Amino acid sequence: MNWLRSHWKACKLALTRLTASPLNTLLSMLGIGIALALPAGGQLLLTHVSALIQGTAATPQLTVFLAVDAERKLTQGIEARLKQQAEVGKTQLLAREDTLARMKKIEGLADVITALPKNPFPDAIVVTPSDDAPATIERLATTVRQWREVEHVQIDANWARRLAAAINLARTGVLLLATLLGIGLVTITFNTIRLQVLTRQAEVEVSRLLGATDAFIRRPFLWYGFLLGLLGGIAAWLIVVGATLWLRLPVAELAQLYGLDLMLALPTSNASLALLATAALLGWLGAALSMRQHLR
Repeated sequence: MNWLRSHWKACKLALTRLTASPLNTLLSMLGIGIALALPAGGQLLLTHVSALIQGTAATPQLTVFLAVDAERKLTQGIEARLKQQAEVGKTQLLAREDTLARMKKIEGLADVITALPKNPFPDAIVVTPSDDAPATIERLATTVRQWREVEHVQIDANWARRLAAAINLARTGVLLLATLLGIGLVTITFNTIRLQVLTRQAEVEVSRLLGATDAFIRRPFLWYGFLLGLLGGIAAWLIVVGATLWLRLPVAELAQLYGLDLMLALPTSNASLALLATAALLGWLGAALSMRQHLR
């Protein structure tokens, strides 16, 4: 109970010091909030884009095109040969007649295709690999390209792989940004606590003369850093929520132009708690480093 009572008194003292200089507290809170809002907002956006990619990118497939004048027996032989490959899961034959019929149904192409002397489309075989690992797909594509009867091999959903690689790069960038801004947050708290200690230098010296321990002296300043970081986390959460609500409609309209269904959602409760906890922890860490240097 004595331990809890001492921490409660230290917490109230820290709150009194925060409210004693509201302008300085507000500026520090905004600085911490902006520093944390940048990586938090970036991570939220990456989460939405990653979910969009997973929802729209199907299992990568190979499309094997034969020559335009290839006989159907040759096409069936290539399909049977593909089924013998260990990397192949299933195949689907797209006959040139079916492709021509589909193209004629497209508005604006019917007259053009009808005017052609013969069917310009080749037979194609859509191959679904048994394993969607990039190395497996590339190995299968390299093998099929070497077949003499095959004109071209196209790997579908490559765009999804490139976009996923870009997302991974962006996620690494957000992590680096969060690390740098976290260090900046610790620095802000470090200097804030240092100024607090300097303005209360006489109070600290008198407390030591009266027999106060380092833990007793350190406790209010640690709570000050903790609460300052928590307030900064709240500011960061408000910035992220405000930006999400502001950008939700424009982002949805832009995504709709590309045939995508993307609606920005507010941070989840777990993400919000993680943001507040991280901010408070970094504030406490800055205060602890500052007090350690001063008391030493």
